[in-house]
Amino acid sequence: MIKRTLVCVLLCGLMATGSLLAHHSLAGVYDMKADKVVSGAVKAVKFVNPHGSLQIEVTGTDGKPTVWTFTMGSATSLAQRNVGLTGPNALHVGDQVTIDCIPAINGSPLGFLKKVTYPDGHTVVISAGNNPNE
Repeated sequence: MIKRTLVCVLLCGLMATGSLLAHHSLAGVYDMKADKVVSGAVKAVKFVNPHGSLQIEVTGTDGKPTVWTFTMGSATSLAQRNVGLTGPNALHVGDQVTIDCIPAINGSPLGFLKKVTYPDGHTVVISAGNNPNE
């Protein structure tokens, strides 16, 4: 009985440790002291847990397109902001949007999405990011 209890405690401890390690800091990937704004056409949007994602195609000054990928909050947090495939804050492939983000440390076309400005001009704050007053 003691062996069984110890094994149970050990397994529960290992599972808890694994889930804690899986949750990561944004600072490991994103430059938390920087902000970037990019505009382009929505290529793909995924509303999944633990993080949604948005891809937009940005045309550079050289005329070449670059696909940027933005990490968003969970499907639940996005739904609380009415961001989804339907409704006033819907995101659809082809929509021209402007994104405020925290860019990747390594300069790759990756960011943590802070705010979306829609084609009609309205904005939705997804995350305050560096500015807790947003």
